[in-house]
Amino acid sequence: MDDKPPSMQQWKALYDAASAFKAIECWDWMSDSDMFGVQDPTSGEIGYCSVTGRLREYFALSVYLGAEGINSYASMRRGRSRSAAERLLHQLKCLVASFEDREFLVRQDLEILRGLGLEFRGRDAWPLFRSYRPGYHPWYLTAAEAEYLTLALKQTMDVAMRFRDDPDMLTPPAKNRYLVRVPEQAKGGPKWKDEWLEPRPLERQEVVAEPVDRDRLERIKRGIQERRGVWELDFFHSPMAVSEAKGSRPYYPYMLLCVDHDSGFVLTSEIAGSGENPSEAVRRIPRLVERTGFLPKEMWVASEDALELVGPFAAGLGIELKRVKRLPALQRARSELFRFLRR
Repeated sequence: MDDKPPSMQQWKALYDAASAFKAIECWDWMSDSDMFGVQDPTSGEIGYCSVTGRLREYFALSVYLGAEGINSYASMRRGRSRSAAERLLHQLKCLVASFEDREFLVRQDLEILRGLGLEFRGRDAWPLFRSYRPGYHPWYLTAAEAEYLTLALKQTMDVAMRFRDDPDMLTPPAKNRYLVRVPEQAKGGPKWKDEWLEPRPLERQEVVAEPVDRDRLERIKRGIQERRGVWELDFFHSPMAVSEAKGSRPYYPYMLLCVDHDSGFVLTSEIAGSGENPSEAVRRIPRLVERTGFLPKEMWVASEDALELVGPFAAGLGIELKRVKRLPALQRARSELFRFLRR
């Protein structure tokens, strides 16, 4: 991905579009479920736009990018618990233009505003732009993201004004269709038209298991005869972001947690893997077994990804692997761990 930052000209266009969008106050007649798409003329990707502010609490335009983005929106609508909200943060793929109090802006935001000679006053008056990517901390826009978000704000104003006069215009003619603003190349710039399109199917990310050191697993199996109990195992994003270099986008690394089902004793809890690849976390299983000195009779996991990643290790060690709906001991340990890390 090109991480080139926006030019001051691109920032100016974005702030102008955001100010014009805020001025029409379309949240007065639109809700976040009145969704429509805007196709990026450069990449061809469709972002699905959602206006929030009807409840007078959070004023924003969120643009959910592609099938992955709109699926994260659907998950957000379904999610009710705190744990679901935490998982969702690591699934979001969207661009957001929100309007905040000044205290929510950081030095980089304020420097851009000073460079443009812009000043805003009052509550919910200051434009704030952020990019959300799965596994990463919300971050500043790239040049390409700023260009596209500018277009999305402008096209949202077009749709919103027509929707005010015709509240049925976003009612789909068939199931799973969205009105999409599609650009057609023309002399003097793209011309925009409405089309009813179905989002492309969400492609499940392939989970690639780390290569198994079969000789090592065989040595462990020969050397450790004792088998007892059930281990609950899972991997998930840490609540604390890390950054590999100053100024680089922080990410939420994967953590591996393994808990004894009967006693609730935490067998291991460690950072293992980048924000996008959980497979590295599972490589720690042989070391865990060597350290504990015994093998479990069963190992429980709760997700399809964990089942696929842990499967080769469990098979190599002769451990029965089960997928279950809940991991009660692990969930209690995870809650305690997160409370400790947030102190």
